[in-house]
Amino acid sequence: MLTSHGEPEFPDLSTVWLRVFLEVARSGSFTVAARTLGWTQSAVSRQISSLESALGGGPLFDRLARGVRLTEAGRALVPYAEAVSESLGGAARELAELRAAAGGRLRFGAFATADAALVPQALAAFHARHPRVRVAREEGLSPGLLDRLTAGHLDLAVVSTTGRAPLEAYTLHHLLDETLYVAVPAGHPLATADGPVRLARLADADWIAGSPRPEGTLLDAAVRQGFRPRVAHVVAEWTAKQGYVAAGLGVTLVPALAAASMRPDVVLLPVDAGDAPPRAVYAATARGHSLTPAARAFVAALREAAARIPG
Repeated sequence: MLTSHGEPEFPDLSTVWLRVFLEVARSGSFTVAARTLGWTQSAVSRQISSLESALGGGPLFDRLARGVRLTEAGRALVPYAEAVSESLGGAARELAELRAAAGGRLRFGAFATADAALVPQALAAFHARHPRVRVAREEGLSPGLLDRLTAGHLDLAVVSTTGRAPLEAYTLHHLLDETLYVAVPAGHPLATADGPVRLARLADADWIAGSPRPEGTLLDAAVRQGFRPRVAHVVAEWTAKQGYVAAGLGVTLVPALAAASMRPDVVLLPVDAGDAPPRAVYAATARGHSLTPAARAFVAALREAAARIPG
């Protein structure tokens, strides 16, 4: 049969037929193939007849007194049947690995503070359990990571409620609620304060921040308390912020995720929860999209790591 374009019509074949065909071709016998497959000889014969009919009716085997022998058509079919069998076997193996999160890929993003402790701990555990998964990581602000998630460039994003990111449009896997600290130099008058401090006590301080504007940053908490922090130095990287604080150039806000990596000549004071309620940290995924096995396993690793981080 030919298509309307004059090309041979693609035959409607059963993979079972091809499997039986290859077994008969390898063994040279319907009887031996039937024994290997756990079938009857008549069942094997019917499968071969069905395959021959689907391919135009010509014989694939010469029936001999003892066994069978491939015809020219049968010999031509062998490499194609082997290619189909190999491809299907490869697909089955890869899908099995994906189901077990033993293969495939994981693409995720995280905001900078999460990379201080949460993500490295989770990633180390994930790598140990699933060494064959290919991992690609991005760093960015929560709104930008969510845009990447929406566009399909990420499987999940570790984000926080800082920056007023539009979290309603995503499926959120809660990781932790982290408290906020203010970092002051060791000689600061508040360095020996007992208990949480109110942000208003630092209204006249110079601040170290990642942006000249407090809106959409941790310093939003100060704006909500009725004063606009005076940002004396704009410093993006956390280690550099610590250096500025230690040198007495200002104070800065530090989330709990970054607290473990603070230098000894900087003092962390908890901010009063009334001034800065704990911010939520989530692993966000695109709503309506199935979570890949690798992403599901990574969310589990993130939750384990989050449980070990003080709030």
